Amino acid sequence: MHQELRLHGHIDDAVEYFVTVAGRDAQRFHFYERSGDGLRIFAPGNEIRLDATGLTHWGNGGSFCAYMHGVEQPLADLLKKDVCNRLVLFGARYRDNGELQFSSDTGGRIPYDSIFEEGHAISNCFFFVTGSVYGALATQQEGLLCLLGKILKRTARVAESDDARLVDELFGLLGHKSYFYLLRLIHKKHLAYQELFRDLYFRYRAIPDGEFERLRALAQRLDISQSQQRRIRIAVMYSHRDNRPVVDEYRDILVDCHLRGAISRQENARLTRLKTLATRNKIPPALFEPLDRHLRYDKLVDQEQDYIAATREILSGLLQDNPRLSAVITREDLVRLLHSKRQALLNRDYLFDQIVLETSRICDERVHGGADIALAERLRGILDAFDHFERCLKEINNLAFMVTVRIQETMLTELQRSYRQFERLQPGLFEELLLSDVLCNRFLGSYGRRKLLCLREALRAGMARAVLLTQLQQITDEERLHGQLLHLLKQLLQADYVSDLQGAAVELLRQQVLAAVDLATAEQRACAERLFRQLLVQLETERYYLQQLLPRILRQRLAELREDFLLNSGLDRFYVEELENAYVARTGLATEVLEQLRRQAAEIA
Repeated sequence: MHQELRLHGHIDDAVEYFVTVAGRDAQRFHFYERSGDGLRIFAPGNEIRLDATGLTHWGNGGSFCAYMHGVEQPLADLLKKDVCNRLVLFGARYRDNGELQFSSDTGGRIPYDSIFEEGHAISNCFFFVTGSVYGALATQQEGLLCLLGKILKRTARVAESDDARLVDELFGLLGHKSYFYLLRLIHKKHLAYQELFRDLYFRYRAIPDGEFERLRALAQRLDISQSQQRRIRIAVMYSHRDNRPVVDEYRDILVDCHLRGAISRQENARLTRLKTLATRNKIPPALFEPLDRHLRYDKLVDQEQDYIAATREILSGLLQDNPRLSAVITREDLVRLLHSKRQALLNRDYLFDQIVLETSRICDERVHGGADIALAERLRGILDAFDHFERCLKEINNLAFMVTVRIQETMLTELQRSYRQFERLQPGLFEELLLSDVLCNRFLGSYGRRKLLCLREALRAGMARAVLLTQLQQITDEERLHGQLLHLLKQLLQADYVSDLQGAAVELLRQQVLAAVDLATAEQRACAERLFRQLLVQLETERYYLQQLLPRILRQRLAELREDFLLNSGLDRFYVEELENAYVARTGLATEVLEQLRRQAAEIA
């Protein structure tokens, strides 16, 4: 049985530390020494010093922390689904051939800012060991990797606040004469920001402006950098129970495709569906970008390459060595490039971006070498058009798939400006690039479709921004009211069926539901009355599907019958899939059957 000694203190108002020493008869050892404002943690051959600005170390050991989701990870770690922690051994380096090389030069100094920027933004651990490893420091480090490396990369206890169970888990792998020294550094300011953001995000999902201003004021008062705020927010949003399964499934698909070196049509459809779901659930794209960047696939089944050839052709005209042959990018060329950009996004083809980046690099080098500045200006015009396209696509996807999206006048101003610019290039180009694909998306809900059609008609007619804002806000308010009424109806009805309710019971139910929501105007009350009647029909349709159709569909694998119901029931596909997931979980059926039906539906479409 081993004992543990704990030491807790604070470096300053930002950083605090927890030291744990574990070993048999640990109480007999003196392991720390205070020196002014600093702290020295020591054992034979090992030492860690904490001072006002950073950490100095020598001896064996290293550092570890939990990976923050949404930040870049080594490819080797991404490909292992059970790896969840970052591990750095002092003096260890990777050779060019990927082999890990150990050195006896393990000493060094790390500023606190670097610890929390390169590692976890809130909690990072350092350790060293005596008694289990011997010899030169390089040999000791290699021995520690063999003893503790696998568990340190995989244990979920690294993310826990209490180190007792983590130390128990690690000490059990060491010899009986060993002593294990663990130092955990906590960034108190980052932790306060994380706790406030977690509370607001888990409570609201779409944080109100007033509450977000409170969060921003806290970050300003604590002097937290923008990059750290972003890392913390992404990690918190990933940890939400509705977000994490989507991101994890996306990662698993990409890992399988990367290992196989190809992706099928079905897998591409699944990835697209997950991205659409992510947009609707306000899962930030930053959670997916590192996965896309590191696990990109070069071989897409049945991928069309004509747009890549067209992109190479147009951009190569900018790079002619002879200035007389240098091509001017025409409107037609820019339209072709924008269509190629759109096609590359649909196909998830990163070769397009590689071509653009390579062209930008060559242009920059030539301008710095004395070439005409007009070369950079022509490329800037292309990149500006791509930037307009990407920003508009993001806003339109948010408008289409994000429930109760916050509609701002600045966003509508940007869309109107981009609409005019694209229309000057080619009439109808804005709708071709940005609206047609979304309107054909099978997962576009009824309210998302209404918002897009409203936007399309307003842009065509040159409607005043204030009028468009009012119309879109009315649709969004109705969408929010629809969700509230549906939730109340399901709570009140519980096991009752709508078809079993008589006139008086329906009237009583109507009064109860309408009394529970805030209806300030006659228009809102009329809207609620209409939605109440629609929802009664919807709930009866749901009951019929869950009790009559879905069991038969699952039993007989009737993908076409399921698709026919989705097309004709008036229910949103997202909503029906949530009902199906709940039904499968409630009845204990295998999820593989449902996934197979959905893949078949994608092929039918």
